[in-house]
Amino acid sequence: RAAEWQLDQPAWSGRLRITARGSTAFIRLEDKTSGELFAQAPVEQFPGIAVESVTDSSRYFVIRIEDENGRRAFIGVGFVDRGDAFDFNVALQDHFKWVRQQSELAQQDPDQGPKLDLGFKEGQTIKLNIANMKKKEGATGNTRPRPAGPGGLTLLPPPPGGRCCGERPPPLPGPTRLPGTPITDSVLSWPQPSAPAAPAAPAADAWGDFAKASG
Repeated sequence: RAAEWQLDQPAWSGRLRITARGSTAFIRLEDKTSGELFAQAPVEQFPGIAVESVTDSSRYFVIRIEDENGRRAFIGVGFVDRGDAFDFNVALQDHFKWVRQQSELAQQDPDQGPKLDLGFKEGQTIKLNIANMKKKEGATGNTRPRPAGPGGLTLLPPPPGGRCCGERPPPLPGPTRLPGTPITDSVLSWPQPSAPAAPAAPAADAWGDFAKASG
């Protein structure tokens, strides 16, 4: 019971910190000015014998301190503010909750889970439906693929007649000159259209004049 303690005259006052190394938490009582360690209580389990609450208050606890030689002693500590006492409890609970989670993860062996065997058993066969694949190949098998040029362009077949792109057309024939005829402008010029011929005389009417016909 905290009421049996001399709360008005504490033997020591200072700062309390909680640290952890591995799975063990350490309650450190330090000087509030210099930070010098006064006492330390290792906590390996919470709740446990290393930290116990009193029966008549939520701000006082009994902790088991231990020195470097292994000597232990039980002392009572208390907080002036109730919120600090609450944080003290929560810090210890969070640490050992993390310890339990790490222990559970370590116990889980990934090799113990069910394994998915994708290998073929002896004598096992599979069936592939390639009917649609054959149909597509037959539809496009008669067509000859066009060669693709650089850059993904499609090359067209050459035009009929054997001429290919880039081949110059044959030159136009020059004017024809008869032997012994000098080359003049009249020879090089295009022929002029001739004058229209006079209409031919109408041929005689083979039927004769209908107005003079008898009968």
